[in-house]
Amino acid sequence: WEFNGSFYQPSAFLMMGIPGLEALHHWISIPFFLLYFIALLGNGVILFIIKKTQSLHEPMYYLLSMLAVTDLGLALCTLPTTMGVFWFNVRRIGFDACLTQMYFIHILSLSESSVLLAMAFDRFVAISHPLRYAAILPKSTIIKIGLAIILRSVLSLLPLPFLLKRLTYCKKTELSHSFCFHPDIMNLACADIKVNVFYGMIILLSTVGMDFVFIVLSYILIIKTAVSLATKDECLKTLNTCVSHICAVLIFFIPMIRLSMIHRFGKNIPPLVNTLVAYTYLVIPPALNPIIYSIKSSHIRAALLRALRKKS
Repeated sequence: WEFNGSFYQPSAFLMMGIPGLEALHHWISIPFFLLYFIALLGNGVILFIIKKTQSLHEPMYYLLSMLAVTDLGLALCTLPTTMGVFWFNVRRIGFDACLTQMYFIHILSLSESSVLLAMAFDRFVAISHPLRYAAILPKSTIIKIGLAIILRSVLSLLPLPFLLKRLTYCKKTELSHSFCFHPDIMNLACADIKVNVFYGMIILLSTVGMDFVFIVLSYILIIKTAVSLATKDECLKTLNTCVSHICAVLIFFIPMIRLSMIHRFGKNIPPLVNTLVAYTYLVIPPALNPIIYSIKSSHIRAALLRALRKKS
């Protein structure tokens, strides 16, 4: 512990695995390892296929590459600490290391939300203006969108580590998860955390909240355009191109909103529920997204089969 008058700051935090199931951590680590392996392999393959296949150098697949990069980042951010807890019971994480991990987790989460919004806009343009699709979203525009997403995430979340570093902490240093999360660290403080709560809610509502609203609006316009098509088959075929994106939106936003609400308002919710929602939010989307897009996209499947045939 570092002491400076009445200011206390822990040198480290203690991470938590799955409460009540500590004796089974070695067995529980097996599905977690498989999910991380699928996330790393699946997103790596998606990036490789898009890079090597000239026909996939289109706005939709460039945005899918951004999604794969954010999913890889999320998996790599939480893998060392999560598997360290499950395999070796390494629970200690330094204070500054915890703030660094927290910052990158939140940056990548916000980036994923922004990428999903960009993908919704891409689907709207492709369905509403198919003949002008390439002209509206050229490669230069996609690059600008990517840079805007990075700047938005980095700058809007930059105050978080400093807001946590200014707080005085109690002697309780046990986190609720095997990774560092802003509301989780904030709740360990003995000081007034109103600024942290207010800033966190403002950022959540003005970024992720607005992204979700605009995604819903995009799909209202997409459905309106699809319904106006001449035949039912054309309408279903058009909407079918959005299925994978809708799945990605649901598996990302639902657990994220639940986790944020639990940390801020769910004081009486059992720790096990809190932990399961957290892992669903950070581990499941990176593993499922490449599977969903590989199953639904015939172009990615065909490119993957060609690559496998060449290798064999």
